[in-house]
Amino acid sequence: MQSPLPVRDGVNATRLRLPDEGPWTTAMDYMMHRWGHIDPQGIEDRFDAGEIVGEGGVPLDRSTKLEDHTFIWYYRTLPPETRLPVEITILHQDEHILVVDKPHFLPTTPGGTYIQESALVRLRNLLDLPDLIPMHRLDRMTAGLLLLSTNPETRGKYQVLFEKRQVQKEYECVSAATPAVGYPAVEFPTVVRNRMTKSRSYLLAEVIPGEPNAETRIEQTRTFDAGTHQRALYRLEPHTGKTHQLRVHMASLGLGIVNDAFYPDLLDKAPDDYTKPLQLLARGITFVDPISKQRVEYRSQLELSEAHG
Repeated sequence: MQSPLPVRDGVNATRLRLPDEGPWTTAMDYMMHRWGHIDPQGIEDRFDAGEIVGEGGVPLDRSTKLEDHTFIWYYRTLPPETRLPVEITILHQDEHILVVDKPHFLPTTPGGTYIQESALVRLRNLLDLPDLIPMHRLDRMTAGLLLLSTNPETRGKYQVLFEKRQVQKEYECVSAATPAVGYPAVEFPTVVRNRMTKSRSYLLAEVIPGEPNAETRIEQTRTFDAGTHQRALYRLEPHTGKTHQLRVHMASLGLGIVNDAFYPDLLDKAPDDYTKPLQLLARGITFVDPISKQRVEYRSQLELSEAHG
């Protein structure tokens, strides 16, 4: 549903669905029920200033009945954020798409404690492109190629490519050269197929019995010495796009990615260590451009810090 409020400071207005019924008489009563314990005066001030709107941008006031609107929109008050010490590199921009190298530690989209400090909001503000939308996502800890749509009129043509899996993605990662103790040897290239789901645990994905819904081709491209042990660089080609798929599939082989705090073992949450980024990089993306009809390929200019002995 189209927001009646424009993007402000790179951030979309928040949409709230009002309940069909309840003990609340007005829309403000309901918002007080939800957030009055945090900032009751702020809620009243927003209604008085007409900053909370319904469909078509109609301002609500303190007396607006609950049943008058199904959805309402407003701007959240955002806490100050410390800028992350990482930068985005623009690789390609035209009237339809934007291709960038997203750094480690920067989330793709706003959420949680990262709003202004997300790739999307940074780029909207930097390029003055309020309609910018990512065509896919990279984990906050994953670096590399990110494709975004700059043009709402042609966006659907690119979205179809991703929906129909007509976009080929290539990743690189650094892991041990041989599986951990207790795991069988692996003959490369290999294909990992299994069924994945989001765990009830914090942010984790897990493998469960059932029909496979996740598939990755894994190739070991070279090995090298890293101190007293051997590591290897791997090429990963995901054929599906489940959350944390590549990290889970590497860990399932006994080859957990270097500096992965989730897989195979969930480590205690700690402050970001910018000297130890997850060694996973979105290296390449290839597809037939729906506008030019030409096959295009974009390659990341980034390098994994642990990819050399």
